[in-house]
Amino acid sequence: MEEEEIGGRVFTPREVVGELDRYIVGQDKAKRAVAIALRNRWRRRQVPEPLRDEIAPKNIIMIGPTGVGKTEIARRLARLSQAPFLKVEATKYTEVGYVGRDVESMIRDLTELAVTMVQAEEAEKVEVRAAELAEERLLDLLLPPPPKRPVDVSADDAADDLDADYHKSREQLRGLLRRGKLDDREVELDVASHTTPFLKIFSGQGMEEMGLNMQDMLGGMIPKQKKRRMVKIPEALTLLVQEEAQKLVDQDAAVKKAVRRVEEAGIVFLDELDKVAGRETGGHGPEVSREGVQRDLLPIVEGTTVQTKYGMVRTDHILFIAAGAFHVSKVSDLIPELQGRFPIRVELSSLTEEDFVRILTEPENSLVRQYTALLETEQVALDFTDEAVTTIASIAAQANSRAENIGARRLHTVMEALLDEISFDAPDLAGQNVKIEGGQVKEKLEALLSDQDLFRYIL
Repeated sequence: MEEEEIGGRVFTPREVVGELDRYIVGQDKAKRAVAIALRNRWRRRQVPEPLRDEIAPKNIIMIGPTGVGKTEIARRLARLSQAPFLKVEATKYTEVGYVGRDVESMIRDLTELAVTMVQAEEAEKVEVRAAELAEERLLDLLLPPPPKRPVDVSADDAADDLDADYHKSREQLRGLLRRGKLDDREVELDVASHTTPFLKIFSGQGMEEMGLNMQDMLGGMIPKQKKRRMVKIPEALTLLVQEEAQKLVDQDAAVKKAVRRVEEAGIVFLDELDKVAGRETGGHGPEVSREGVQRDLLPIVEGTTVQTKYGMVRTDHILFIAAGAFHVSKVSDLIPELQGRFPIRVELSSLTEEDFVRILTEPENSLVRQYTALLETEQVALDFTDEAVTTIASIAAQANSRAENIGARRLHTVMEALLDEISFDAPDLAGQNVKIEGGQVKEKLEALLSDQDLFRYIL
C-alpha cells in the first residue's frame, strides 16, 4: 500500500523520540516503546502479502500515576503519524446487556474521525478549483446572466454588444469582490438546514446500531432540507467553496481510503483500563460488569470485524495503547486473554521537582510560554526569573506530596493561583513589563500551602 494512502511521513524510531522530546519531559522508556510500535507498522507493510496479515500489532499498556504524560505521548504520536486517533475511557463502556455504550462504538467513532480527516484532505486538494467555481456562482448571484434570446440574425450585433457589456460589468464586479469591497453586502443563499434527526434523539446509548441502520435506511428517502437566508459575501463565499469542494471530491473513494487508514494506521488510546480490572468476586455487583467489559474488549483488540455506517471495518491491525494508574488493581488482575493482547508494558515514573522545572521551560508548548503568549495579547510582557520557575516547581511538588499526586497537572493549578491578579488586571496593564520573581511566588503561594483550608480548595 502506498504511504500516502495511510497518510503521514515515515519516521525512524530515533526521529519519533526526538519529536516527542520537543513536547514531553522524561519517560524515555515509554517514548521508545511507542516509537518502535509505530515503526513496526511501516515494517509490516513492507513484508510480502501472505505474511503481512499474520503480523499483529504489539499493543502497549502504560502504567503510571495521573499527570505523568501517558495521554500526551499517545496524542503526540497520533499527530506525528497523521493517523486516525481516538481517546476513550474504559469506564464509559459496559457489558452487553447493561445500559451504556458497547465497546464496538469506539471503532465506529474512530472510523467517523478518519472519514472526516480524509474528506478534509481531499477537499484541500481541490480547494483552488472549488474557489474558482464558488466565485463564479457568487458572481451569478450578484449579477445574474442575461436571459437567452431566440436566434435572430438581424439582432446579432445588438446581442453581442449586450454580452460584451455584461462581461465587462462582471469583471469589474470580480475585481471589487477580490479586493473586499463587497464584504458588507448580503446575498440570498440556499443553506443546508442542520436539524437533528428525529431518530437520533430517541436512539439512546446502547442502541447506536439500531439508530445507525434506521438513519441510513431512511437517509435516501428523506431529502436534505435547505433554507434560504441572507448572508454576508465572505460567509457566502465560504459556504459555496465547501459545496463545490464536496461535489469535486469522490466521496466513495474518500470513505474507502478512510476505512483503509483506520484498518492499517488507526490508534485507540484506552485510558483508565485499571478501573475495569476487577475480577468476579461472587457473581454479584459491578465486578461482573467489569469483567464483562474486558471480555467484550477482547475480540476488538484481538481482531474482529465491526459494522459501521461506512461498511465493515477490521480491527486486526489497529494499535491499542492502554493506560492506567494501577494503584488499587494490578495488570495481573485483567483477564489472562486480555493481558496476552498487550505484550508491551511500560512503567512511567512519577515526576520530580527537577522534572517540573523542565516542564515549565523546555517543551515548545511549555506553561511559561503559554502564559506569556496569552498575556501578550493584552500587550503585557511577562518575564519569569529562574528563581521564580524553581519556586513554582518546588511548590507544585510539595502540593503533590501533601495531597493527591496529580503530576504535571498541579503546575496548571499553581500557575493559575499565581497569575490570578495579573490575568484579571491585564487589560489595565497594557504596555507594561511584569517581572515574576521568586520572592513574589513565595509570598503569593506559600501562604496557601501553610493554610490547610485554603490549600485544600485552591492548590
